[in-house]
Amino acid sequence: MLIWIIGLSGSGKTTLANEIARISRRSHKNVVVLDGDDVRAVFQNDLGYSIDDRKANASRLCRLGKLLSEQGIIVITPILSISADSRAWNRQNVDNYFEIYIDSPMEALIARDAKGLYGAYTRGEKQNVVGMDISFIPPEDSDLIIKNNKSLNFLLGHAESVAKIAIDNLNVI
Repeated sequence: MLIWIIGLSGSGKTTLANEIARISRRSHKNVVVLDGDDVRAVFQNDLGYSIDDRKANASRLCRLGKLLSEQGIIVITPILSISADSRAWNRQNVDNYFEIYIDSPMEALIARDAKGLYGAYTRGEKQNVVGMDISFIPPEDSDLIIKNNKSLNFLLGHAESVAKIAIDNLNVI
């Protein structure tokens, strides 16, 4: 099972991914979170943050997700996923694929600014920030859309049902 969690920086992708993983591990030990930043580190940060580099990293995550999911591992991938191509590839090539889009208002993301990206962009210290100088086109056909303009508990309230979907899909294989 590959769970692909899409959203801009600060939307709660990694927070939700980690909660889904925690819940899933209650009944299935083979769960991995493939965070885009962690995968970049595994490959010695050989990619930058240009559009082409972001697409290359997403391609790695797609293929790693497919490889691991085919081995009975629940793979949870929090990713910006700026390209519809990677999502289409997943739908065509991964048997058990579930896509979540966390839709957060830009004002909330800028206020939260967990990684300091938006502030750095505003001060002219950073470029290639998705949602600012790199456009983000929201996915149109996600399996679940979460409007994350509420509390953390609201966001995490979705984790139990997504974990159940993951476990149930593993039992189908």
